[in-house]
Amino acid sequence: MNRLLANGTVNAAQSGEGPPLFLLHSLLSDRASFAAIVPGLARSFRVIVAELPGFGRSQAVSGGLAAVADRMAEAVKDAAGGGDAIVLGNGYGGFVALQMAIRHPGIATRLILADSGAAFSEPGREAFRNMAAAARARGLSAITEVAMRRLFAPEFQAQHPDLMADRRAAFLRTDPEVFCATCDALAALDLRPELGKVKVPVLVLVGEHDEATPPPMSQELAGGLPQARLKIIPGCAHVPQLQSPALFLDMIGDFLPALQKAQ
Repeated sequence: MNRLLANGTVNAAQSGEGPPLFLLHSLLSDRASFAAIVPGLARSFRVIVAELPGFGRSQAVSGGLAAVADRMAEAVKDAAGGGDAIVLGNGYGGFVALQMAIRHPGIATRLILADSGAAFSEPGREAFRNMAAAARARGLSAITEVAMRRLFAPEFQAQHPDLMADRRAAFLRTDPEVFCATCDALAALDLRPELGKVKVPVLVLVGEHDEATPPPMSQELAGGLPQARLKIIPGCAHVPQLQSPALFLDMIGDFLPALQKAQ
């Protein structure tokens, strides 16, 4: 079932019943990257898979990542109806979830930040600046293969040609202006001084082979949060929930008691 949240500005798909669980997708993918785990989660939760502002049918917002986080906080409050919410963000969605928790204390009871961080290294910032420059000059097609390498290891790509064709098509549907603006925002972002404001339990996950947000970023993130634990997902890259959905659900099971009971 599709829902419009935050005064009709955020498009989201909803399934299942129970406590609200929000899933926020990465920059280089879309909400379909969660499709393989939603059925398992929906046995225990009311799963709300949102399209971030400027993606799919969600309206874009100006004002950088802070404005995106504010818009998504509005969507969470709208859908949760004042109840407890859990937020799971992958990649860019993890940065949004983290910024949302910093700016809106109490918006979530728990966070799962998969393949994310608090700040990029200088090489990481330069990679975003380069992608934005190439996309502005030649369009998203010029960086599609770079984007796919940031999502999946070469071996995985070779073994899953149909999935990769789908992921390339999804990436090319991204609004180029939104993509470039987000690259600029991530290149400048540093949330490390504010991590102490996140008082809720956080599970930090990262794929062992993630090149987009490498494991040291997650290690730094977990180390700066008051209540965090880190798990490294073996054999996976930037979108572990798509690459190895059963393993991903197993890794988050002990952090989500309701899910553990249903398994």
